[in-house]
Amino acid sequence: MKNIIVIFGTRPEIIKLAPVIIELRKYPQDYNVIICNTEQQKELSNQTLAYFGLKADINLDCMRENQSLSSVQARILTSLDKVFQENKIDATIVQGDTMTVLCGALTSFYHKIPVFHVEAGLRSYDIYEPFPEEVMRQMTSRVADLHFAPTEVNKDALLREDIPENKIHTVGNTVIDALFCLSDDVVEASKRFFEDKNIPIDDNLVLITAHRRENHGERIDRIIEAISYLAKKYSEHKFVIPVHPNPNVHDKIHDRLGKFDNIYLLKPLDYPNLVYLMKNAKLILTDSGGIQEEAPTFACPTLVMRYETERKEGIDAGVSKLVGADYDKIVEESEKVLSSTKELTRLKAQNPYGDGKTSIRIENLIRNYFS
Repeated sequence: MKNIIVIFGTRPEIIKLAPVIIELRKYPQDYNVIICNTEQQKELSNQTLAYFGLKADINLDCMRENQSLSSVQARILTSLDKVFQENKIDATIVQGDTMTVLCGALTSFYHKIPVFHVEAGLRSYDIYEPFPEEVMRQMTSRVADLHFAPTEVNKDALLREDIPENKIHTVGNTVIDALFCLSDDVVEASKRFFEDKNIPIDDNLVLITAHRRENHGERIDRIIEAISYLAKKYSEHKFVIPVHPNPNVHDKIHDRLGKFDNIYLLKPLDYPNLVYLMKNAKLILTDSGGIQEEAPTFACPTLVMRYETERKEGIDAGVSKLVGADYDKIVEESEKVLSSTKELTRLKAQNPYGDGKTSIRIENLIRNYFS
């Protein structure tokens, strides 16, 4: 039996790793899965774990208020080092590009433990877009033993960086697997959630998320200005914004958008409720990475409020568009959708990111690795 530690700390990581954990645990005679949560997003991460019926074996409580990137990195590294000293570990699984991912990979490297990187090979090639994730993802690639690339584009990026081809496997994205975990009961519960909040879910729904570090400051001001204009002009539409708790985002959004009757400002949503909104939205405006991957499953047009994206397959397939924090572009592209009916704006292209069977492929590759 192999002891495999799965390290994460944020909600997106859990959503994308939960299907892998569930798949590995189908074979208890082969794998002992240790779930380690750095709690980089403490409340959100534990809430999302519970949705998948999972619970962390190890919680590290690494976050502090107003901490620098350096201090949180030092705290996570130190905490993980103790975990590795106290447990026999045969392999580490990390996902994506967060501080937790880099620290998990580095700690494993220092202990000479193989690293399996889920969602490997995404690149923007601008070290400050997204910041600091682009660098964290690239650095993780240098120490990983298995690279689970979602697409051929991601595989090609790794090959150009001289990663051996026998270590790279194109498997799709586990975020699509997670979408198929939604039961009818969960969908019905999400429907009741919005009914209780008196938020009409109909064909005039717009979902907006904005939280990325590089969009703080003047960029979030321009985004808010564009949303304000759209809410005034398209007053028959409902604009739902789960507001990130970071005060750089939270306070500005509440101060400037809280007065609109057709804008609904919510606390961060749990995973099923966010998926319910994506499934029913007419338009999505986001700077999130995960939503770029999920929205095409529901044929929803998506405007990416970033100047660079490491998820270029969606742009190439026409299922999403880059608009940055550019007021004119946000308004122009939004109006193309909002001025028409939902039926006429549905996407025709298939989701380029996966088919819902990625976790099965990953388990098979891990099994082959050990054998």
